[in-house]
Amino acid sequence: MKFVDIKNDIAFRKIFGNENKKEILISFLNAVLKLENQNKIKTITLLNPFQLPKIQGLKVTVIDVKATDEKGNIFIIEMQLTDKKRLDKRIQYYGAKGYSSQIDSGDEYLKLKPMIFIGILDFEYFDSPNYISRHLIMDSETGERKFKDLEFNFIELQKFTKGIKQIDNLVDKWIYFIKNAENLEVIPENINDSGLLTAYKDAEKHNWTKEELEEYEYAQMREQDEKGEIELAEERAVENKTFEIAKEMLIDNEPIEKIIKYTKLDRETIERLFNGMKK
Repeated sequence: MKFVDIKNDIAFRKIFGNENKKEILISFLNAVLKLENQNKIKTITLLNPFQLPKIQGLKVTVIDVKATDEKGNIFIIEMQLTDKKRLDKRIQYYGAKGYSSQIDSGDEYLKLKPMIFIGILDFEYFDSPNYISRHLIMDSETGERKFKDLEFNFIELQKFTKGIKQIDNLVDKWIYFIKNAENLEVIPENINDSGLLTAYKDAEKHNWTKEELEEYEYAQMREQDEKGEIELAEERAVENKTFEIAKEMLIDNEPIEKIIKYTKLDRETIERLFNGMKK
């Protein structure tokens, strides 16, 4: 593979959190948030510039970059690799904390600036078929927006199925890059945005140091380990439920052939379960 996986912790932070190449993040934000003319972001200040994490305790399920623009607006960009229980509450807490932490007790509320959250999800989360959604606080009947300082945007990568020849706008080109870069051998021909082009070049493995590639590969292993742990937990939950069903059927003196049919357990396992119940 010529390019790294952008969804990888190390890759995401290196590309979007690069102090020396802020045009990448500026291009991404302007495209996703559809900022034009006087609303376009011109400069950005990173609040957590990229640093290689220590190997021990490396976090791979939540990846974030924080920044402010010239107006003081706060941007939180998060890459969520796996669905989590109560994800909605965690994201709202994260956004609210990012907003309220701007001032100390006793400071004027006037100092508070808007907080814009962008969540890139590597799974389907919302019922809508749209791969980009924007969530605002507004009157449910009139659509009036009096509370404008909190905004949540989401990109669901699994819902994005366009091929390179089907995309003709910058935001789709960015989503295509994040989702598919690791499977490409060359930079697509229709990339004419300087920020995105720089991102592609930064994603080329030959531009990475040996240390960065080692950290990148370790993050990949950690990600696979975590996915394996989740899959194992799910399998055990199903297995435990199946055993409970089998036990209930044994208590009700159901014939072993019927238990095999409904639980898909083999005869030996059911007999062992039955013998264990008698002890």
